[in-house]
Amino acid sequence: MNSLDLPKPPHETRVVVAMSGGVDSSVVAGLLKREGYDVVGVTLQLYDHGAATHRKGACCAGRDIHDARAVAETLGIPHYVLDYEDRFRESVIDRFAESYLSGETPIPCVECNRSVKFRDLLGLARDLGAEALATGHYVASRALPEGGRALYRALDPARDQSYFLYATTPEQLAYLRFPLGERPKDETRALARDLGLAVADKADSQDICFVPQGGYADVIAKLRPEAARPGEIVDLDGRRLGEHEGIIHYTVGQRRGLKLSVGEPLYVVRLEPETARVVVGPRAALATRRIRLADLNWLGSGAPEDVADRPVAVRVRSTREPRPARLSWNAAEACAEVELVVPEDGVSPGQACVIYADDGPRAQVLGGGTIRRIGALQAGAAEAA
Repeated sequence: MNSLDLPKPPHETRVVVAMSGGVDSSVVAGLLKREGYDVVGVTLQLYDHGAATHRKGACCAGRDIHDARAVAETLGIPHYVLDYEDRFRESVIDRFAESYLSGETPIPCVECNRSVKFRDLLGLARDLGAEALATGHYVASRALPEGGRALYRALDPARDQSYFLYATTPEQLAYLRFPLGERPKDETRALARDLGLAVADKADSQDICFVPQGGYADVIAKLRPEAARPGEIVDLDGRRLGEHEGIIHYTVGQRRGLKLSVGEPLYVVRLEPETARVVVGPRAALATRRIRLADLNWLGSGAPEDVADRPVAVRVRSTREPRPARLSWNAAEACAEVELVVPEDGVSPGQACVIYADDGPRAQVLGGGTIRRIGALQAGAAEAA
């Protein structure tokens, strides 16, 4: 077996590398080329080339495409740029806007990986005769004794991207490779310099690539003008406290920007898109113990329908560490349910709930799903939910 767990010498193994133009994917291409693999670089142009040309920290557009091409030339590998703007707009940007209009807080990076990179790009890699698709993500993949592969948290906890890759299917995992999962970020930078890559000191991409300067509400309002529908800010009892200019400007757990003078700190507890109301309350009202998941992707052994009160760890935000929980299957609703051992604040519909085997630094990813909007998610206020 070679370094990619494939039964061929590297020079007989073609690998497609998804090159975003950043340092991570560039190093992956360089490492595999240095090991003797038949490397082909592919870059996806995902959104408006002109608008992103001068943006820093972007991805898959403008300067990044130029950088990916330059790296390929330095390494002496073939490189292709594919226009996926229409697919990206339909699968990611439009869904992003619709989710916000529904009072949710979506994660476009998860949808991009699920609907574009690991579906369409993977198919292209097969068409090119590749035996693997490699990316620059910081997540680990290992072969299982019984066959197939499993997903694990990366060696570098500060760079771990397993939260954004929970939707990768077992079939995709069998074909994907993540060479940086066992390396710290500073080593990646050093390797980029050693390989003579001009992107060695390039800044990392930002969280939402198609949203300039974090102005997601402006992007949504442009795509869906009706999104800026004004409404009321009310307390938990429905009493009017103020007005807002659109629920797209708010997320669950938000405190800043409410512009309310009521003598105590208030937080966004939930959003009600049907009535365009923003419901606020004290921090205690944010505590969530039970979560129902939609669109579960299961990577664990057995069937999720057979899971009953299983001890796991879950992550409800990308910036939080996995916390102890118990996982069960709700047969009546045909969905997975998570009960947190200790309630968490700011659990928001539309976000991902990623399930790990435990809360260890190299824990296996068992899957995850989208936090379903089932009315109030808060413990106590809606315990029956």
